[in-house]
Amino acid sequence: MTLHISSVDTLIIYFEKSISPNILDQVQRAYRLLRPIEGVIDITPSYNSLLIQYDIMLYDYQSIQNIVRKTLVTDSKDTTIVSYSNKLIKIPTQYNTTVGIDLERVAKINNLSIEEVIELHTQTVYRVYAIGFMVGFAYLATVPQQIITPRIATPRTKVSKGSVAIAEHQTAIYPQDSAGGWNIIGHTDFNNFKSFKVGDSIQFVSLS
Repeated sequence: MTLHISSVDTLIIYFEKSISPNILDQVQRAYRLLRPIEGVIDITPSYNSLLIQYDIMLYDYQSIQNIVRKTLVTDSKDTTIVSYSNKLIKIPTQYNTTVGIDLERVAKINNLSIEEVIELHTQTVYRVYAIGFMVGFAYLATVPQQIITPRIATPRTKVSKGSVAIAEHQTAIYPQDSAGGWNIIGHTDFNNFKSFKVGDSIQFVSLS
C-alpha cells in the first residue's frame, strides 16, 4: 500500500498493481474503515486504489496520511468490523446479432462460434470494480480469456440503453443512450443501475 498526494485536498491510496478479487476486497475494506473519519469529504473506490477528498481546514497532507495509515494498520487483522458489498445480481440478457451487433465480430476475432461466446460470457460471475463514465456504468471484470476483444476502431455516436458490451478484459451495461466504443453483444431490460455497488457480483443469464 502506498499513499500519494493527488491535489491540494485529495490523497490517493494504491494497493497492489493488479486487478483481482482479493485487491478489490482490500479496497472495499479500506473504504468502509475510512469513510466515518471526521473531515473525510468523499472517497472514490476503483480497481486497486482509493481517492480520498479531505477538509484542508482540518488536515494537511501529512496529518491525513498519518490518520489513514493508523486506521488501516490498526484494524488490519480485524476482519469482522467491515461488511463488504457482495450481493449477486443476475441480469437477464438477449444475445443475438440483431441486438448484439458486434456479437459476430467478437466470435470471429476469437475463432469461436456465437454460441461459444454467449456460453463463455454467461458462465462467469463478474465483480463490480468501479463505477464511472456515467451514472450507473459499472465496470465488470474479468471476462474469460477466450473472449477478450479490443474496442471497435471508431466509437459509435449512439449506443442504446441496456446494451451489454465487452472491451478488452471488461464487460458492462450501458445505463442510458450514449456514445461508446465497446463491442455490443446483447441487450437487457434491466433498469436498476443505481443499485450497483463496487464489490457486487454480476452474472448474465441468457434469454436467447
